[in-house]
Amino acid sequence: MRAQRNWNRFVVAAALVAMTGTVAAAERDAVHKVGYHPPITSSPGLLAPASHLPPAAAAREPGVYVFAVAPRETAAVAQRIYQPMAEYLSQATGKKVVFHYADNWLTYQAEMRRGDYDLVLDDPHFNGWRAAHLQHNVLVKAPGSSEFVVIVKQTNEKVRDLKQLAGRSICGISPPNLGTLSVLNEFDNPMRQPLIVSTQGWDTIYKHLQAGHCSAAILPLGNLAKYDPHSRAARVVFKARAYPNQTLSAGPRVGAGDQAKITLALATPAARTAIAGLRELYEFNGDFQTASRDDYLVAASLLKDAWGER
Repeated sequence: MRAQRNWNRFVVAAALVAMTGTVAAAERDAVHKVGYHPPITSSPGLLAPASHLPPAAAAREPGVYVFAVAPRETAAVAQRIYQPMAEYLSQATGKKVVFHYADNWLTYQAEMRRGDYDLVLDDPHFNGWRAAHLQHNVLVKAPGSSEFVVIVKQTNEKVRDLKQLAGRSICGISPPNLGTLSVLNEFDNPMRQPLIVSTQGWDTIYKHLQAGHCSAAILPLGNLAKYDPHSRAARVVFKARAYPNQTLSAGPRVGAGDQAKITLALATPAARTAIAGLRELYEFNGDFQTASRDDYLVAASLLKDAWGER
């Protein structure tokens, strides 16, 4: 009889462990804590399938530069936006510039760390990291700045400042998004962190906040101005530091002469046709501007806790 009771207790305990594991897994899928990122190993074979190996091979060819961007768009959209830019840079340098599309963040970060990319256009924190770790030079930046805010519903009387969101949910794009990392950087106590509800698209993030799916939301300041121009539906509880806009860096295989040619070619009105898709995507007016490396090292510090970027 005692043996039977012990067996019953074992079965119940095992069932509870299994149920707890299932619930925990479901919760992890639905809500991501901002301080954790997928691990990136030093072995490219674990992250990059055979279809992603050509950049390394192309980079070893003399007179060929590999141009890459952060994987925000689909392959078709990225090709439409960035292929004309690659062709324009080929004409400017007299070298073959190959546009390479990485279809996910793990591959993008692994190939970047491996040194596969010669020219990279993305956010300021990545530019700062490459300047500090991969000997990249910052060449030009898009006009304007990257500014993010954290908002709550106008009717939310419980949250008046950012630190009150510790333990609460915030709709945003998963790290290493610049806006999300800017918010994470404000929470220095690992025991008091907000929960990031991974949400794709600024429109969706704003709609989810208004629908009550999260306590707050992270948005670019420009998007908030479009969604709520009269500040009737949302209230800003935090405004992050402004950083430079989308920026192009060049790696050590790009000689000083070609770097100068690229900078000159992009920072003139003649480049507008080649970057028309990019201008439309980011809604910027004017031309690329020359950039300084020192402006990006502070932004690089946002990646200090990101796996694979230390």
